[in-house]
Amino acid sequence: MKTNLLNFTLPKLEEYFLSIDEKKFRARQVFRWLHIYGAETFAEMTDIAKSLRAKLEEIAVIEVPKLVSEGISSDGTRKWALEVGNGNKIETVFIPEDDRGTLCVSSQVGCALECQFCSTARQGFNRNLTAGEIAGQLWWANKRLGHNPKGEKLITNVVMMGMGEPLANYDNVIDAMKIMLDDNAYNLSKRKLTLSTSGMIPGLDRLGEDCPVSLAISLHASNDEVRDRIIPLNKKYPINELLLACKRYLDKSPKDYVTFEYVMLKDVNDSLEHAIELARLVKGIECKFNLIPFNPFPNSGFESSSMNQIVRFQKVLQNAGYVTTVRKTRGDDIDAACGQLVGKVNDKTKRQEKWKNFIPLQEV
Repeated sequence: MKTNLLNFTLPKLEEYFLSIDEKKFRARQVFRWLHIYGAETFAEMTDIAKSLRAKLEEIAVIEVPKLVSEGISSDGTRKWALEVGNGNKIETVFIPEDDRGTLCVSSQVGCALECQFCSTARQGFNRNLTAGEIAGQLWWANKRLGHNPKGEKLITNVVMMGMGEPLANYDNVIDAMKIMLDDNAYNLSKRKLTLSTSGMIPGLDRLGEDCPVSLAISLHASNDEVRDRIIPLNKKYPINELLLACKRYLDKSPKDYVTFEYVMLKDVNDSLEHAIELARLVKGIECKFNLIPFNPFPNSGFESSSMNQIVRFQKVLQNAGYVTTVRKTRGDDIDAACGQLVGKVNDKTKRQEKWKNFIPLQEV
């Protein structure tokens, strides 16, 4: 099989070029063509020797996910379904705002975790994405969106918050992020690249050493009893251990705070007592809160907290001294909002069958 060059960080591409008896500086040229100029063929690389282009045609490919469908929301959000082989599809979302453009990138086909309020989790799991398939979502989106009138790329921020748990696909995610950060590629800053995790502590500790970027934690509960029920991973890595890992991460983080994400589920985690407990729980950690109105999907078993209750919850945290925002729902009319991404997964876990018998927490 031919080698997909999009899977390589620059150092790994240099090693590959040495292995095919080519000079390292040629790897840098090709790397720039791939990521800065978005070359789709080796023929486009006009400052590369014809002999090298011919060699690469024989042994390598430039392979990115293929577009299946595109949805455009009334608020300008775009959702793309991308084919990644064997009938599997992932979803990638672009969220335009006045001062930035954010791309939400997937890391797995489905998700290996079983967070109960997430539509992706209901789809089960097929496989990890390669580094090229992860970075390729940024490659593809840049090509699709083009530039603004000033000639600037529209994507300024990337969040690893799409389908999948990034730290469950550690090596490929790290390589993909290193590609995104490389000034010979997309030149993102570590402050504008965010990884969101449900709390895989060993991976979180490794991330702080290998590629510290901005960190978001999918917390969603103020105690282990509730979190055990809605995020089964918490039984392995309980909240107190996760918060200690966050403190360790802040020593390496490009930002001086962690963002805690908190989906607002009616009658599950949204009482004022929960808010008070949450404020006490994170005392001593530099953090911000992002409250997320639950985005419904078929047979979810959950309802969103009322906006009145969300605002009351927010005020408790603000009065305790924490910066707390309420995430504006974007793209929900095309199922592109937080927790709604599903793609198409050839499920190896049989989880889709399991969820047919799901009993909502409110009825337990």
